[in-house]
Amino acid sequence: MYSFMGGGLFCASVGNVLLVVSTVTDYWMQYRLAGTFSHQGLWRYCLSGKCYMQMESIAYWNATRAFMILSCLSCFAGIITGILSFAQFSTFQRFNRSFAAGILFFASTLFVLLAMGIYTGVTVNFLGKRFGEWRFSWSYILGWVALLMTFFAGIFYMCAYRMHECQRLAGAR
Repeated sequence: MYSFMGGGLFCASVGNVLLVVSTVTDYWMQYRLAGTFSHQGLWRYCLSGKCYMQMESIAYWNATRAFMILSCLSCFAGIITGILSFAQFSTFQRFNRSFAAGILFFASTLFVLLAMGIYTGVTVNFLGKRFGEWRFSWSYILGWVALLMTFFAGIFYMCAYRMHECQRLAGAR
């Protein structure tokens, strides 16, 4: 049980770091504009070595930002709950923290999946046609890797919960 929780905590910690780095960096997409390579993230775009804040309130950017922030917060709450699940307080017998941590990690996975899906769909259908030579960049890829890490953290914590329930039921007989 504790090995699953440790593995889940490791995956969640790495996933949360990747989520934060992916959210705040400016390399979600790279493209060639006026003969030079430019790049953009969720918050800024950079042209010819100078970066500018994205002042436009475009719905897909706002949705992607919101879902990425919700994913970071949900993953962080899952990490705190996951750490607390190592302690066995008798007052919380009906509330299993391993199960709660797993649910928070799956919520984080859902939020990052929504963010990445929105960004991918709009970029391929709109921005991909606007810029001739473009590609997704490393910040975007980190978002997908973070999705996998938070998903596996949820799996590990659900396995720990199932093991705990099996041990509890076996001990009750």
